[in-house]
Amino acid sequence: MTLLIFLRRKLSLTGTKLGCAEGGCGACTVMVSRFNPHHNQIIHHAVNACLAPLCSLHHCAVTTVEGIGSVASKLHPVQERIAKAHGSQCGFCTPGIVMSMYALLRNSPQPSMQDMEEAFQGNLCRCTGYRPILEGYKTFAKEGGCCRSRRKGNGCCLTSAHEEEHVSVSTTNVTCQQLFDPSEFMPLDPTQEIIFPPELISLGKQPPRSLRFIGERVLWIQPSSLNELLELKAVYPAAKLVVGNTEVGIEMKFKNLLYPVILAPAYIQELSSIQYTENGIEFGASVTLTMLGKKLHEEVNKLPNYRTEVFQAILEQLRWFAGQQIRNVAAIGGNIMTASPISDLNPVFMAAGCKLTLTSKEGKRALQMDDKFFSGYRKTALKPEEILLSIEIPYTKKYFSAFKQSTRKEDDIATITCGMNVVFQQGSNIVKDIKLSYGGIAPTTVLATATCNRLIGRRWGEELMEDACSSLAEEMTLSPSAPGGMVTYRRTLAISLFFKFYLTVQHKLAQMVKPTYVCLNVKPNYASAIELFHVDSPTSVQLYQAVPPGQSTDDMVGRPIMHLSALKQATGEAVYCDDIPQYENGLYLALVTSTKAHAYIKSIETDDAMAVPGVVTFVSAKDLPGSNKTGPAVCDETVFADNKVTCVGHIVGAIVADTQAHAQTAAKAVKISYEEIQPVIITIQDAITNQSFYQPVRTIEKGDLAKGFHESDNILEGEIHIGGQDHFYLETNCTLAVPQGEDGEMELFVSTQSALVAKALGVPASHIVCRVKRMGGGFGGKESRSTILSTVVAVAAHKVKRPVRCMLDRDEDMLVSGGRHPFFGRYKVGFKKNGKVMALDVTYYSNVGNSMDLSLSIMERALFHMDNCYNIPHIRGTGYMCKTNLPSNTAFRGFGGPQGMMVSESWISDVALCCGVPAEQVREINLYKQGEYTPFNQCLDQFTIDRCWKECVNISDFHQRKARVELYNKQHRWTKRGLSIVPTKFGISFTAIFLNQAGALVHLYTDGSVLLTHGGTEMGQGLHTKMIQVASKTLGIPTSKIHISETSTNTVPNTSPTAASASSDLNGMAVYNACQTLLQRLDPYKARNPKGSWEDWVSIYVYLGYDFETNSGHPFNYFSYGVAVSEVEIDCLTGSHKNLHTSIVMDVGKSLNPALDIGQVEGAFMQGVGLFTLEELRYSPQGYLYTRGPGMYKIPAFGDIPTELKVSLLRDAPNEKAIFSSKAVGEPPLFLAASVFYAIKDAITAARAESGLSGPFRLDSPATPERIRNACEDKFTKLCPPPEPGTYTPWDVRV
Repeated sequence: MTLLIFLRRKLSLTGTKLGCAEGGCGACTVMVSRFNPHHNQIIHHAVNACLAPLCSLHHCAVTTVEGIGSVASKLHPVQERIAKAHGSQCGFCTPGIVMSMYALLRNSPQPSMQDMEEAFQGNLCRCTGYRPILEGYKTFAKEGGCCRSRRKGNGCCLTSAHEEEHVSVSTTNVTCQQLFDPSEFMPLDPTQEIIFPPELISLGKQPPRSLRFIGERVLWIQPSSLNELLELKAVYPAAKLVVGNTEVGIEMKFKNLLYPVILAPAYIQELSSIQYTENGIEFGASVTLTMLGKKLHEEVNKLPNYRTEVFQAILEQLRWFAGQQIRNVAAIGGNIMTASPISDLNPVFMAAGCKLTLTSKEGKRALQMDDKFFSGYRKTALKPEEILLSIEIPYTKKYFSAFKQSTRKEDDIATITCGMNVVFQQGSNIVKDIKLSYGGIAPTTVLATATCNRLIGRRWGEELMEDACSSLAEEMTLSPSAPGGMVTYRRTLAISLFFKFYLTVQHKLAQMVKPTYVCLNVKPNYASAIELFHVDSPTSVQLYQAVPPGQSTDDMVGRPIMHLSALKQATGEAVYCDDIPQYENGLYLALVTSTKAHAYIKSIETDDAMAVPGVVTFVSAKDLPGSNKTGPAVCDETVFADNKVTCVGHIVGAIVADTQAHAQTAAKAVKISYEEIQPVIITIQDAITNQSFYQPVRTIEKGDLAKGFHESDNILEGEIHIGGQDHFYLETNCTLAVPQGEDGEMELFVSTQSALVAKALGVPASHIVCRVKRMGGGFGGKESRSTILSTVVAVAAHKVKRPVRCMLDRDEDMLVSGGRHPFFGRYKVGFKKNGKVMALDVTYYSNVGNSMDLSLSIMERALFHMDNCYNIPHIRGTGYMCKTNLPSNTAFRGFGGPQGMMVSESWISDVALCCGVPAEQVREINLYKQGEYTPFNQCLDQFTIDRCWKECVNISDFHQRKARVELYNKQHRWTKRGLSIVPTKFGISFTAIFLNQAGALVHLYTDGSVLLTHGGTEMGQGLHTKMIQVASKTLGIPTSKIHISETSTNTVPNTSPTAASASSDLNGMAVYNACQTLLQRLDPYKARNPKGSWEDWVSIYVYLGYDFETNSGHPFNYFSYGVAVSEVEIDCLTGSHKNLHTSIVMDVGKSLNPALDIGQVEGAFMQGVGLFTLEELRYSPQGYLYTRGPGMYKIPAFGDIPTELKVSLLRDAPNEKAIFSSKAVGEPPLFLAASVFYAIKDAITAARAESGLSGPFRLDSPATPERIRNACEDKFTKLCPPPEPGTYTPWDVRV
């Protein structure tokens, strides 16, 4: 049992959240405190409760978010500041971030910003964009704290750095005031923190005792001495040694591996000791990575630089090694013995020739860590009964480097890691010995032995470098089908990283005093290639319009008010679906899903599953009391797969058991046999080849294409692929279904469309009550796809007649729920020499998956946004929806708009490159003007894009910035900067609100049933009966169609007491008024269809007011506009990039709440940064999703926010078409992150120019390090040509 399960299920402390179960998101962070008797001190560490075994915490104190403060008693300053700084939106990640900060403050009450950034490396947030979290917590930092208004002069210290910038954009009624007032924060008083329990100190001083914990499947033994450990290892040679459980825990959870015996050596002195030797420092194998880093830091600060190069290399690797929570518990020995081929540290240890001490009952032996130590994939040279006792890390001579390249810098597994060491003959630059060690090139960590042998005896110079690169290209080969993919990129990286090492050594050789040989220094324009990756602490500015001087202080509209639930979220008191207390007879459900993408189900064997302790039943299609057909728009999918599966992850059935662990164990034991069906269609290209499309094919056309192309000076064609995106809401889909015992009634605690559940249960929709307190993020992913889980849980609850709950694990959620549609765009564009576009013919293909879901509306929105902000006289857009064997893709923030606009920015970029004209100039001359018409013939009134553009150019210092970028690029060969300005125009659809709340609330369902709720209570006096009679007469329908479920304050507040014989009068009139209101709203539908039935009138959907046949109508109520400028820097050798600057100007009308609106802008922007630069869903050719958690799927982290971020809400732009002149703000800003993508493309253009390449080139989204590096073609990429397509089966495919 993990600590997280114990906290949530046994102690009902639900503030600590489950986000991923693999230590990658930080939602489960708690502080563990332990007394160390050897150092006589108390150690506080942030840890991942989802990985920490409960039995590893003997003699530890655990502090959760509930333990440091509450809304009811007193908040802790850590909780207060994140809430009042607007750093909590959905709030699911907030308790984990709070506890990471709290643990840091317990160790360092005045941390540096660097300390803070490192502390958050293991925490993710999907909502806020991170900026407000850092802004709030910056007030704790010694160099970033608030002066509490003691600063002389005007304004707070936290804004003083940006006053000049404020002045440049400030006009009447614009404020630069902060969104929160730091002077209101409670001070931090370290003396008032919770004390460590004295009894644990006493127990810690006692001699250690052996402990044994016996579980259902695992025996956990904590030996008290090294001798006992060796005895146990002799008895149990296959036993795993576990310190942090950061690897074994994941293997048991996700790889279905079982280790019956686990030995926990964390308290054995010999394994935790640190000793100095003549040659270096010897670390016990149980020493944590945090302690390793701390000790090496001390030595680096004490010793001369030339002696600590290995130490510095290890510290550089540790900077990017997982998150702080993992480093706090993961042991150095575990990292070595896991023998991962992409280990961050093993290549360093191998290149340094570290000495390993092994021991067993038979005695000790020493091994050097060389190319013979790793005998195979995840295998070492240790005998079964041996353990790793210690590792000696040596002092060094002068020339040692280590490198790690990954998709995301923070907390990411490596693509390639390497350690490189060279020794020269005395007084020369002739190579005496060299070691080049790589991870990520083979099933084990390897030495480039052949290359190293060729270099011995050679002078360190250009010729050696060229030969080494050629040799590495020959030696570091990979099968085109190698696991992990990215074969060309990995091979290129092996060479590029050696080139970095070569330059680093060359630079150091040139720095030597009075060398006895000639050594040229690195060229000035090459110098940036040897700089270590570093990002400055972020700064930010927020600009918004102040409320008018005369506005009443009671009128909160337009003021930056804190999220009403923020304080509860920061204390862990906010209740989410899985936080609802256990029902006494409640059960748990685990899904059984398909492992084939397209196959007939031959048989389902459940005997082994039913034999698992605690299992109650197996649920499948045959248990459905109602219909198996389901779907939000078209009923083209099934609740359970019946006879056939059409994707990997298709729900076949479910196991119901007494605990989640039993249910999940049993679900894995269900055996399904298949008969595979061909073809298996996974990618858009597969669908095009097989003509596998859903109908209809949509087209929007305006003007005369032939005429437009004839009038053009140039015509070009191009393509772009835009990858999909997982919603990665921190709270996965969760449902609790509670049968009510009569009339098929059921209560669901979930976010879903209850009508779909009702259909599966075979009851009227009015019999299903769906309750949602709050969600831990949604972004469209819980709009329709949540029903795939809620319906299954409801069917299970109906079958067993008991409450059933299921919260999907992260890997399950990512597998079954779908995400943003991948898009493929083809375009043909005609334009004048100055870049003015005359004609565009664009075709979109979306990867829909195995059912339609909402894909038609998504494709339509993509077509509505194919022009973005550009007026194209002659245009045609066509949209095809590809039917594939993937889980159905669905709504996601932007709803097809970002994909449509991304294609338009691609052809704008190509036009600019073709004309040799700056891209911003091409964009500007093509912008719409007030009163012009879109391709779907809607007039653009209240048009503000021109104002947004000018203000964004102004606040970003665009022209000066561009000059600085051009100068930088002239001076640097291997790093390049890029700059881009991108606009957005996002259509907002009008949604009619058709239910008002009064003393009574009446729900009309699309199946004709009515759910009635009123303020009276039934006490046997027949009040409910009378109310149904009133409603029946008023609505003119039979009483059988009307149902009353309950009286509840969540539907009718402020109810009058049911007393004084007035209840029938009062509530009856309320019901009458409610029904009359609904009838008036139905009148237009009755008039349109006078002969229709009651069911016909209430089932009418309100579609967009647009006709695709005639290209006429009014699809959007209004448009939201915005412009962003972004500057980036790329490393041409590795493909890494830094987001240096972003300025955003967003038209949100008259903001209702500037703090929330700016939070939405920043959150959407960062989600877009993920979409366009980081997040990549990777599928096997058979349709299996590899990226099923934060380990492989990378959303933006704290370190990915722009170093300088400015957000301005456009002033004096009221919107008469919405409440209080405001505008929608959730979705429109997301596309502005395309400015980062096109800034990257601009930087790549500069890099390609160094190799003599010019003109348009294809860059698909996301712009990952792999794509960036491969696009920066140079002499190194030429050494590693990509394999010929069709000659091999790739490990992954682009869907």
